[in-house]
Amino acid sequence: MLYKIHPAIVASVADKIEIQLAGGKSKRVRDKDVTLLHPGPLSSLGALHTSEPAIEEAWELLEGEEVGLSDLAEILFGEFSPAAAWGTWEVLQDGLYFEGGPQAIRRRGADAVHAERAAREEKQRAEQEWAAFLERVEAARLEDEDRKRLAEVERVALGVSAHSRILGSFDLPETPDAAHRFLVRCGYWSAHHNPWPLRAGVQLGAPEIGVPDLPEEPRRDLTHLEAWAIDDIGNQDPDDAISIEGERLWVHVADVAALVRPGGHMDLAARERSANLYLPERIHAMLPEAVTHRLGLGLAERSPALSFGFGFDGSAVTDIEVVPSWVMVQRTSYDEIDARMHEPAFAAISRVTDAYRAARVARGAARIDLPEVSIRVIDGEVEIRPLPKLASRDMVTDAMLMAGEAAARFAAANGIVIPYAMQPRPDEVRQPQGMAEMVAYRRLFKPSRASLEPEPHFGLGLDIYARATSPLRRYADLVVHQQLRAFVLDRPTLNADEVLQRTAGLDSAGAAIRRAERQSNLHWKLVHLSRNPAWQGEAVVVGLDERRAMIIVPELALETGIRVSPDFSLGQTLRIAVREVDLPAQSAYFRVLD
Repeated sequence: MLYKIHPAIVASVADKIEIQLAGGKSKRVRDKDVTLLHPGPLSSLGALHTSEPAIEEAWELLEGEEVGLSDLAEILFGEFSPAAAWGTWEVLQDGLYFEGGPQAIRRRGADAVHAERAAREEKQRAEQEWAAFLERVEAARLEDEDRKRLAEVERVALGVSAHSRILGSFDLPETPDAAHRFLVRCGYWSAHHNPWPLRAGVQLGAPEIGVPDLPEEPRRDLTHLEAWAIDDIGNQDPDDAISIEGERLWVHVADVAALVRPGGHMDLAARERSANLYLPERIHAMLPEAVTHRLGLGLAERSPALSFGFGFDGSAVTDIEVVPSWVMVQRTSYDEIDARMHEPAFAAISRVTDAYRAARVARGAARIDLPEVSIRVIDGEVEIRPLPKLASRDMVTDAMLMAGEAAARFAAANGIVIPYAMQPRPDEVRQPQGMAEMVAYRRLFKPSRASLEPEPHFGLGLDIYARATSPLRRYADLVVHQQLRAFVLDRPTLNADEVLQRTAGLDSAGAAIRRAERQSNLHWKLVHLSRNPAWQGEAVVVGLDERRAMIIVPELALETGIRVSPDFSLGQTLRIAVREVDLPAQSAYFRVLD
């Protein structure tokens, strides 16, 4: 008998039929649950073995005919025995040459047989290729075609897809971390591959767009002023510089809006990217590289700039000018200028910026002075350099904040619509001392955001502020420049709706940029530790709970957790050693040294 798709022997017949299945299992079934294949006798299902059936001959003979199971068995096996009946049923179930049921079997047409055979051969070939592929992946011996297949795993690793047949084949969870580990293990990614920018959803690579020549426009000649573009060593996109003229400060900014018009191709590309992406391994610019080469301050003998001139009355910037200009800029570093702070020009600039900083602190600005490092990857080697707290850096920071306030006040006074930067006041105001207090206070800060109406920026201690000193690097700064230079050149400016349209997505896009940079910096810090398993250093306890202590490793500017000890206290300095590094999980584990 045929029970479902399995052979069975009738053991007894009563109100129901008792049948025996393979393995000796018995079952009582109804008439309609079984199909008679052969009247028997058959003592054991183990006897259902046949010789090779004459399938091709049977298929040829049955052209245009319809036969029963017994007739087909005679042709296929030369007899109608229980074994032949079961063998014939298996040929029918295979479905390649014949179709129908036990009472009416027909041969399939030649075209159908040919198509089915080709499909089966293709399936078999694909299964063999798949098995060979899995074997190469397991052995980490990838071929070029394998890398195309593994792109599905990469999509999971980057958070683009939630499913991967390949991960399932290896009984691995379909998660980004598991996919990351798998891609490293099989050799698709290098052990230190950085996936975090793409996982954050940011674009890599500068846009490839033609850059026009600088237009002929009226510019004030400020080349008589000494101007310094002061940056970290190795900076490649100098976009601001400082001059002093008596008690009056000038901040010169690369005149990017002279080449990037609102709504143009470069403007749209920059808006889509929102900002430069600064990774340890390279910079991905929001504008074509030619823009920086043409407009970077100090890259040519004379540079076009949008210059902000202003004084300071002890409370706010005053007597503001915004002018397209020509400037002659000297490129230099914070380290070099820090050694020259006693010179008259820098002492004069510092007097202004020091007074400005004091006014900001009086309005509640807090100095969150946590360790910072510069991380660069050069020819695969990770270089981590702590950034010392320099007077020159403070001077430049406050000069740029003054320029941002000047841009904001100029726009507000003249009815120019720009994206202002604001930050709400936290629920509690402090002046923290020490790393632990600074970390705790930082948690109280509310996010800054863009607004078309001027509002205070608490963290900076400013009543009004706009980011305006990095149009090569940030799209919001570029919009401010486009608006200001259009006004001073007596050209139409964008209205509120147009500015809102251009800036509506900048907060979320900027968050993705910051996430990509933060995770990439952490990635390379961890790579550095993984390459230096004997690393030891100091850490400061900045947070405590029942099970873990939060620590900062100053030489790496690394914040992480460590198992808490009853002896720990806030602000305590520990001597630690690296114990384990987990790159996919972005975790480092340390032990405290005695």
